[in-house]
Amino acid sequence: MRLPVIVGFGGVNAAGRSSAHHAYRRMVIDALPETEADATWQALAALTGREYDGSAATRQALADATLVRRIENHHFDVDAVPWNRRMVAHSEGYPMRFRTRLKQLPEQLPHGWSVQAEDDLHVHVAIDQGMMFLLPTHREAAVKAAGQLPSGFDPSDLYSARSHPRGLQMTVFAASDALGSSGLDWETLRSRVPVDKVSVYAGSGMSQLDANGNGGLLKARYTGRKVTSKYCPFGFAEMPADFINAYVLGSLGSTGTNMGACASFLYNLRQAVQDIQSGRSRIALVGSAEAPITAEVMDGYAAMGALASDRELRDLDGLPEDVEPDYRRACRPFSSNCGFTIAESAQLVILCDDELALELGAQVFGAVSDVFVNADGHKKSIASPGVGNYITVAKALAAARNLVGEERLRQGGLVQAHGTGTPQNRVTESHILNEVARQFGIEQWPVVAVKAFLGHSIGCAGGDQLVNTLGIWQHGLLPGISTIDHLAEDVHASHLDISAVHRELQGEATYALVNAKGFGGNNATATVLSPLRTREMLAARHGARAMAAWQQAAEPVTERAAGFEAACLSGSFRATYKFDHDVLGAEQVSLSADRLEIGGRPIDLALDNPYQDMC
Repeated sequence: MRLPVIVGFGGVNAAGRSSAHHAYRRMVIDALPETEADATWQALAALTGREYDGSAATRQALADATLVRRIENHHFDVDAVPWNRRMVAHSEGYPMRFRTRLKQLPEQLPHGWSVQAEDDLHVHVAIDQGMMFLLPTHREAAVKAAGQLPSGFDPSDLYSARSHPRGLQMTVFAASDALGSSGLDWETLRSRVPVDKVSVYAGSGMSQLDANGNGGLLKARYTGRKVTSKYCPFGFAEMPADFINAYVLGSLGSTGTNMGACASFLYNLRQAVQDIQSGRSRIALVGSAEAPITAEVMDGYAAMGALASDRELRDLDGLPEDVEPDYRRACRPFSSNCGFTIAESAQLVILCDDELALELGAQVFGAVSDVFVNADGHKKSIASPGVGNYITVAKALAAARNLVGEERLRQGGLVQAHGTGTPQNRVTESHILNEVARQFGIEQWPVVAVKAFLGHSIGCAGGDQLVNTLGIWQHGLLPGISTIDHLAEDVHASHLDISAVHRELQGEATYALVNAKGFGGNNATATVLSPLRTREMLAARHGARAMAAWQQAAEPVTERAAGFEAACLSGSFRATYKFDHDVLGAEQVSLSADRLEIGGRPIDLALDNPYQDMC
């Protein structure tokens, strides 16, 4: 079976740009050496269009512009959220009268209306019965915290965005970041990999819900606006994959998205892993983009009681009603908490089969050996956690044991918890992790919960966790859950190491579990291998000569990656967006019974018959 090797990653979330581990480093920046911290502050400054002078004031401004914080007005004004209040008025025998323009009258007059013309343009209207009105007004949002992209960063500035929903803008950035930082040349890859051996699985757990996507589609008529031709196609949940294929890669390979609420990224990762393991694909791009910071989406989650409201945060800290809560600490996994904190993010990971990774001289950031997915069975509440996550975590750890052995399993691993910051999650997930650790003989299993820094990016949450894991292996630092000062009494932690402070990764790093729990009973856990263990496995399969050749082939790859990083730090980075580029038509297609060529690239039609014994 082929091993899916992680050869590139990129994206952006509340901590900044993912490539070169900058988003990870922002989370642990106070524990980094000065030079590494300075490089990440510089990366944030370049990303947000600031001049970086290295001063304490500039660093503080960059710190304030990242991670979970009060929602900024470019999303919506949390102090004055527009809405329409229903009001029923009764005439009580005296007709209600008003004057308006003739063209503003509805085509069909409501019952009880009488109209008298004033001139060619204006009319007088009288209403002699009760009428329901929608009065435009404003209200204060109950939830004011979110994990937002760094202040000043706008992905639409990096290419011609053409009214794209924010999630698709973020997708274009993430794909460009992942490809550039990988150091791989896509045109070289295209020449070495058959056109049908590329997979792209990317999407959004909630589709594109801002005003340029489904959000605009659903409220346009209701708010008196026109429906545009872009709303419907831009709103599809798999549109991130479509954009990567059509405007970044020009890929003709397998594509789509697999939705599983908050586990969606790992669902897509599973598709890619299975493609590479089976040989259906040699390279796969896996991603997710979520842009849920809209008043409507937050209303929906707040109505469920799922989000940490200002009132509940004040109650946690014993603050009076007129004091603003500490939005930085809105998400408190495994501590006294009151709900999750919504966030936006886009992440993309590039996988190759092990043979291709060595042939290309690709960077080896790790490998994904398995992704397990299980439902919860019968449920009382569709949104509540269930038992399916016991299956996925136990299977993922058993798979890790097969690959690293008993000793390394107990001493060289970590778990990226879903860690939402809700009372239900702190109990149920801690119990799952603790009991699995107990049964596998793990005494103090390191637990990381990055939502404390980033918030919960719904379908992209697993992507945030995965790229953070790669940063841990690069720097050897486990991010502490810095928003908490204690574990809640109902948290199960006898075999877990849950810390509020950053600490060094102990033991020989070999594996991590990335865990996700989604509404509806969608559970997924990935078994991810460290760069160390991945290289050991590559050497065992391919031998010392192949590894030496890989190291030599890696030199130009790492040089290109370094050049990309330099461009990003200088502020000269532009997203890859190829609109109306190299569009293929029927004239570029050549077809026979055994072979298909598209744009001069062959596709073999002599397919194996897996059911030969039945034919």
